[in-house]
Amino acid sequence: MPTRRHFCLAAATALGATRVHGANDRIQVGFIGFGLIGAQHVFDFKNQKDVDMAALSETYQPRMEEGLKAMGGSPKPYADFRKLLDDKDLQAVVISTPDHWHALMSIMACAAGKDVYVEKPMTLFHAEGQWMIKAARKYNRVVQVGTQQRSGLHYGKAKQLLNDGAIGKIHSVRSQSTRNIMPGFSVPPAGAAPSDFNYDMWLGPAPARPYQAHRGIYHFRWFWDYSGGQMTNLAAHSLDIVYWALNPKGPKAVVSIGGRYALQDDGETPDTQDALFDFGTWSAAWYHREASRGTPRGGSLEFFGTKGSMTLDRGGFEIVPDMKGDPNAAIPRFQGQPGGGPRVAAIQPQPWTQAMKEKGSSPEQFDLHVRNFLDCIKARQRPIADVEDGHRVATACHLANISLRTGRKLQWDAEKETIVSDAEAAKMLTRPYRKPWNQVLESFKL
Repeated sequence: MPTRRHFCLAAATALGATRVHGANDRIQVGFIGFGLIGAQHVFDFKNQKDVDMAALSETYQPRMEEGLKAMGGSPKPYADFRKLLDDKDLQAVVISTPDHWHALMSIMACAAGKDVYVEKPMTLFHAEGQWMIKAARKYNRVVQVGTQQRSGLHYGKAKQLLNDGAIGKIHSVRSQSTRNIMPGFSVPPAGAAPSDFNYDMWLGPAPARPYQAHRGIYHFRWFWDYSGGQMTNLAAHSLDIVYWALNPKGPKAVVSIGGRYALQDDGETPDTQDALFDFGTWSAAWYHREASRGTPRGGSLEFFGTKGSMTLDRGGFEIVPDMKGDPNAAIPRFQGQPGGGPRVAAIQPQPWTQAMKEKGSSPEQFDLHVRNFLDCIKARQRPIADVEDGHRVATACHLANISLRTGRKLQWDAEKETIVSDAEAAKMLTRPYRKPWNQVLESFKL
């Protein structure tokens, strides 16, 4: 059974002879962003006995006040996150901003000598992941991506069972998320940003747009400027476990269809999306529905193998065996068929594998993921959800969205990290940053 320190890979490549913490050293942690998941991270880090809740940066003053109170003690408040990064007392930062800030803040934090815990999705577009990897390695930093399911104990056991062939040769994976939030989130009017909200800083490297209530706080997720929608939000969780368990280099091809078909609001990202990923010897599928719950099904993620299947989610996992018998028994039989239909051997069906069911360890995974990050800071080793892992998963999500937006199936060269024979789609692997943030990025020469 994995332990708290199990995932801080003992055989991992050391990150270099930078500051090495003793086993009893306290780690001074600063937080950038105190929203929905940011509040969870404050709670999780506060539970660690070797952490000092040292600083917080927020663009929205009410959340700043709420976050400082939640942190307890006397953390330093920073209206500008750059001042937080300049704080020499901090060893690590937790980035819980909207998606469009994740990469640049992580790069800047690495350059400032901070180890980084960054929420998923790690990037807004593909090239950002390449820059983040270069920055993490250049500055010898620990970068943990907030895909906490990797630290769930039952996820670790499920991964081992899959690797040991418990359901046979895996040939396909299916995952989904469905709900009904009709009619959507309305269309708030444009206007001036609240006086206690630094909207320009919130936008950061994203394009300048007139303020309205959905461009900020939670609803940023419905705009391409700041997010990849539920493909990078929810599908990323399932695909992360797929990548962790099966370790593919990358998909050979991706195709996706969908759109904002039903919700009656100003959102851009799809409320309905289907994506297929071809990994050469197996395939993966994702779909989400925002306007229909559909038939409830167990497990948001299901692996299909030649001996059976495994459903897996935060509630636990279950292996359901297929039955071994004469394949002729699966051929349809009809009344009056000449000869009585296919001949079936008198074989008593037997399960191909052992049935198994285990409850989840979801509440623990957040704590364990933080613990892994802190242990790897002290050991100077790569964490369970390293920046390279986050990049590979995010790339698959970005390719699905590019396919959807271009209306074409994409061929992917995982070695060269480029879309093959589609120059228009390949241009969408990167985006420009708004001034002056483009100049900040360029200064790191990544």
